[in-house]
Amino acid sequence: MSNSDRKVLFKGGTVVTMDADVPNLAVGDVLVEGDRIAAVGPNLQVGDATVIDASGSIVMPGLIDAHHHMWLGVMRRLMPNVDDLFAYIDVVAGKLGRHYRPFDMYTSTKLTAVASLDAGITTIIDACHSSRSPEHTDAALDALQDSGIRALHMVGAAMDKEASNAHLPSDLHRLAARWNQGSGLVRAGLFGQLNLDWWKVARELDMHILTEFIGDLAKLGPKFAKPGVLGPHNIFNHCTRVPEATWKLFADAGVNITINPRSDALFGFDDDSFAYQQALDHGLTPALGIDLDTAFGSDMFGEMHALFGQQRSAMRYRRFRGETTAPAPISVEAVLKAATVHGARAAGLEHAVGSLTPGKQADIIMVRTNGVAVFPVTNAIGTIVQAVERSDVDTVMVAGKLRKRGGKLTDVDLDKLAADATASRDYLLATSGYRPELFEASAKDVA
Repeated sequence: MSNSDRKVLFKGGTVVTMDADVPNLAVGDVLVEGDRIAAVGPNLQVGDATVIDASGSIVMPGLIDAHHHMWLGVMRRLMPNVDDLFAYIDVVAGKLGRHYRPFDMYTSTKLTAVASLDAGITTIIDACHSSRSPEHTDAALDALQDSGIRALHMVGAAMDKEASNAHLPSDLHRLAARWNQGSGLVRAGLFGQLNLDWWKVARELDMHILTEFIGDLAKLGPKFAKPGVLGPHNIFNHCTRVPEATWKLFADAGVNITINPRSDALFGFDDDSFAYQQALDHGLTPALGIDLDTAFGSDMFGEMHALFGQQRSAMRYRRFRGETTAPAPISVEAVLKAATVHGARAAGLEHAVGSLTPGKQADIIMVRTNGVAVFPVTNAIGTIVQAVERSDVDTVMVAGKLRKRGGKLTDVDLDKLAADATASRDYLLATSGYRPELFEASAKDVA
């Protein structure tokens, strides 16, 4: 049987569709045919399908990480307490990043991709601000393809002063021809910051454009208000402390907004104006990203926890200090939308993923609810957002292909990946001379 003919039936689970037109089911089934969702309903009768027993589990769309610097994978938790953006850039770009070989790019990107799949992330927007050469870019894209994750890889200038970016933006033509013409899982876009000359090339190639935007550090001049400059092809990340006029420009153009709750707090980017809420108040659909492996890791559950707590803290504080029109506290449903359907829109994939809708791609995860921290389930979405963790992710499917089953990744040599990641990290530390502390605080500092 070819993959296009293969049928898989998730049987007897609690089904969360994230589609208003496809009802959630207390007990129901999801049928996959080939790479697509064929049906969602109670007690589907399919004689020739491979059955996955979903009883005691929640079946739902795969999570979407809408902003992640995947090339930092081997630098995991290198700087867990950093709060200075420029100190961070000095280490990851100036000290370590400038020594990256294509092997290090491949290894970091694959490590992040595999860890993401393990955590139920089926789509990722890879914000690569270290595209040092065409060979580095090819290595990152090959790693994404080899991992089996769905990805939008954003090619961007390397941040360190020694890097040459002479191959950009011209290399976008080659990348668009290779990666953006078919129906593959991996596509390329531009991490273009505010360089309109680069934007023009990307728009001619119908590429998405990513810009990291912190209101204290960047401004949009009048040229960005010209018709056609901004639109749904744009992704703006962070968007903290952004002036009202810029929010109005974003809203009128229908750009995509992504926020990183833990990272934005780590660096002190945000305040109680709260970028997520500002985007929502202006009619936009903010999505969630993880941002950094140097402090965190591939875990969207952590981002959902942080968004819920931070929004409620900020909005309740505004109400407490007398702001009677402060926005309502966030709901778990809104949090899960940010981690699924809104992420799909940011990636330009709302037609294909983000919900369990018949006809869409079969990007599906199944999470167990029999863990002692999870049962009994009295609110399915509340359970996903507030109780489930990566260890509860039993099954992960991308485009109809199982990438995790029974709690274990498939087709991944973890021993080799671990050896490669360790070798890459050790090479970068030895070559750069940078010496991180295994135990950052001494006993006397903690006492």
